[in-house]
Amino acid sequence: MTKYSTNSKVDFYFEEADKWKAEIKEMREIVLDCHLSEELKWGSPCYTFEKVNIVLIHYFKEYCAFLFFKGALMKDPDHILIQQSENVQAARHIRFTNVEDILSKKKILKRYIFEAAEIEKSGQKVELKKVSDFEVAEELQHKFDSDKDFKKAFYALTPGRQRAYLLHFSQPKQSKTRVARIAKNIPRILEGKGLND
Repeated sequence: MTKYSTNSKVDFYFEEADKWKAEIKEMREIVLDCHLSEELKWGSPCYTFEKVNIVLIHYFKEYCAFLFFKGALMKDPDHILIQQSENVQAARHIRFTNVEDILSKKKILKRYIFEAAEIEKSGQKVELKKVSDFEVAEELQHKFDSDKDFKKAFYALTPGRQRAYLLHFSQPKQSKTRVARIAKNIPRILEGKGLND
């Protein structure tokens, strides 16, 4: 199988890595052997098929990982895909902490990468929860009830921005923290901006 070439825009990611240098180098070899194009997206190496994102390599303090953008649709017969948190709907990780683990799973990893590409080719979509499926914090509901302009501005946001705010506002355990988060973001919401805009 002929490998696709590396992309010089991505080289820095592999050269500057400290802790996971050997691991991500091996991951790069495996994914390039699967005929995907290498691009730089979100500051990380991203591998695409016909310009559609398939898998990303990234690392954290505790591990490095392949992130499959539509991992929720994958079969996972080896039970190695991990949902990063309950709020992540589509993506799934395969995490590594050493080169030996990567090498021992080389055939499995290629099979998963090919499956992810096939999912993209088929046009399958992850059915995301609707905004109405997310919990509205009691404090946010009070603000909606007392300020109709704010409520209107919130529901004029894109669904993705609404979801991000709903999650952000409902995470704190203490009511005063939820109230503070809402108050802090009122100007952004009134301007039509998302949490990370």
